[in-house]
Amino acid sequence: MPTITEPSTLFARVALAAPPSGELDRVHGQFPVRVPTSFADRITAGQLDDPLLLQVVPSLQELEVAAGYSTDPLAEAAASPAPGVLHKYERRALLIVTSVCPIHCRYCFRRHFPYGASSLEGEDLEKALSYVAATSSLREVILSGGDPLSLADERLAALAERLAAIPHVVRLRVHTRWPIVSPERVSASLIEWLTSTRLRPVMVVHSNHAREIGDEVAVALRRLVDSGIPVLNQSVLLRGVNDSADRLRELSERLFECGVAPYYLNLLDPVAGAAHFEVPEAEARALMRQVEAVLPGYLVPCLVREMPGARAKIKVDR
Repeated sequence: MPTITEPSTLFARVALAAPPSGELDRVHGQFPVRVPTSFADRITAGQLDDPLLLQVVPSLQELEVAAGYSTDPLAEAAASPAPGVLHKYERRALLIVTSVCPIHCRYCFRRHFPYGASSLEGEDLEKALSYVAATSSLREVILSGGDPLSLADERLAALAERLAAIPHVVRLRVHTRWPIVSPERVSASLIEWLTSTRLRPVMVVHSNHAREIGDEVAVALRRLVDSGIPVLNQSVLLRGVNDSADRLRELSERLFECGVAPYYLNLLDPVAGAAHFEVPEAEARALMRQVEAVLPGYLVPCLVREMPGARAKIKVDR
């Protein structure tokens, strides 16, 4: 997959002048640029405020220190009972199966995550699977990362088989941005291992703006749905990207055209380097009231925030 990995290349690709290289290098050094060319092609050239560009372009604002923002905003280090395992919520656990993502979103809550301590290979994989097997309350395992679809289908299929051998696990959820940023990843082999396991598969994709979902993405999403895989979408409410009722409405309608259910609209996790994306809670509530006024209930995502130590995501009342 052709990928842009240098800030200067990204700015040139979208016909914009880059900031001074010395300062930009500091940002890039903290969290490297990574943008598939298929995603970059959807960015409107010459517009620094393009909502797709804002998600991936490094900004000097990332160097600013903001009160309440940290490198571990969800206290995930305290929720890891075994290597590569996060067990924060009742009846479900998350496996960090890879550090690799196809795209580096600048607001990513795991942009500072210590992936080196969470490798799911060899002995660590066995410890993670042993934890899942020993925790009989678990019903669902979530594959995350990084992005789990960065791994080869053969490896993912083998992992699914290991999980399916644990009797109390009944669902397998995959959290991924791959079908949105590089829809060719939705291959026959991907669908085969997802649908051939005993476990009930669920895929949760991540799109924040309707323009991310072009024709090729729509075909990929529909292919998953037509294979019997429920597909849900999680978004993050981001300043300048989707902080308007019209943009949220357009995203929900576009998702539904593809057979995807709007699921969660997350308030920004307070991760260091992303404070410039924040939409205050009061403003978010007002936006959702506007969205509810123009969409049927099944197209309105649930506005939520995640709090360290909470046993579930917290719904934000509107």
